[in-house]
Amino acid sequence: MKNQEIVFDQALIKRYDKSGPRYTSYPTAVQFHEGFAEAEYRALAERTNTSSNPLSLYFHIPFCDTVCFYCGCNKVVTKDRSKAAPYLERVFRELELQGALFDRDRIVDQLHWGGGTPTFISHDEMRALMAKTREQFKLHDDDSGEYSIELDPREVKTDTIALLRELGFNRMSMGVQDFDPKVQKAVNRIQSEEETLATLDAARREGFKSISIDLIYGLSFQTVKSFATTLDKIIDISPDRVSVFNYAHLPELFKPQRRINEGDLPSAQEKLDILQMTIDHLTSSGYVYIGMDHFAKPDDELAVAQRNGSLYRNFQGYSTHAACDLVGLGITSIGMVGDSYSQNIKEMDSYYECLDAGKLPVYRGLELNADDLLRREVITQLICHFELNKADIEKQYAIQFDEYFAPELDNLTEMEKDGLLELDANSIRVQPAGKLLIRNVCMVFDRYLREQQNQRFSKVI
Repeated sequence: MKNQEIVFDQALIKRYDKSGPRYTSYPTAVQFHEGFAEAEYRALAERTNTSSNPLSLYFHIPFCDTVCFYCGCNKVVTKDRSKAAPYLERVFRELELQGALFDRDRIVDQLHWGGGTPTFISHDEMRALMAKTREQFKLHDDDSGEYSIELDPREVKTDTIALLRELGFNRMSMGVQDFDPKVQKAVNRIQSEEETLATLDAARREGFKSISIDLIYGLSFQTVKSFATTLDKIIDISPDRVSVFNYAHLPELFKPQRRINEGDLPSAQEKLDILQMTIDHLTSSGYVYIGMDHFAKPDDELAVAQRNGSLYRNFQGYSTHAACDLVGLGITSIGMVGDSYSQNIKEMDSYYECLDAGKLPVYRGLELNADDLLRREVITQLICHFELNKADIEKQYAIQFDEYFAPELDNLTEMEKDGLLELDANSIRVQPAGKLLIRNVCMVFDRYLREQQNQRFSKVI
């Protein structure tokens, strides 16, 4: 049985308090460049048909009715629902262009609608989008696919959940952030407990397989006591997964955050105390710490995949479908097809112009080299499983691990002295005190980070 223990050591956390990537990819998006565009993407996509790997589809639906002040997502804030129609018209065109690249016998094992607020669009538009997807790609006809959607309970009508289930969705993540009315008002996310519970009850009634709830710590007016109250309510609701994200206050990068009063935010120490309480609360209530911000019940697919060694990580976080080629659709979407990453245009007008001209809206990306692939595997093993078998890496990549990574192993010896990990001839094993600092461990293997010290990332805790 894998050691699921986690130790919160404040002294260690403060010592390793630095900024770094979240490693939803390696190399990270900082390395994407405009020399990789539509032509390069097309060539790689068509090449993947020889593998017959299943597909994963991600749709970015950017619209929100109101702005949450903490949000750093690429979004369009509007109350004009008619704006969705011209956007979806272009997404349909993109579906046709993407669908033509992939063999029709490649099944879509994973599908995700993210945002923004996917349920901003009307029920008829939801039906049309899923019908167009089925027209261009081979979706499962049974319930065996992992088809998920991000939900805002404030944007759910009485029959929305039943419709989503009818369309094939069987998993959802639901934004809550905090139940405290004072916190909600300060960040402009007014959402009653009744709305949240009604959505969750409907999802269970309709047979959704997995329900995840998203929380954020570090928001205005949060305290250990107030956030514990929210957590108690979440534990009573008993979702399959809980994600607890750290709020990074970067008003110079994200304009909505300028409406948050910095003086109302909890101190760095209070944030650490909130995090410690959160971990204690959730793990003592039976949730397993998966890694980063994620917790799951022991029988959830993420926890099972972590125990059996098949857990993976991509742009949507932790995943159980490592073999899929990920196709991104909509503005700013990121894909991972073959040994490449690609990102769509971020501006709506440019996205429209590109598709109106019959072109895929890929504007930048990266084809991974041999060193990238090797380091990605090392980082994936560590961030997903907290351990790495050197012999497995040596066999897969035809290297001598200790020789290839000699400088990195030298750097890890300090972490070993601090109790973050254990090194021996065969393995690297992250210890319970090092799990919260897994980003620091992964950063040691990041060649680009070592070569370019001026990159900007969020704090690891």
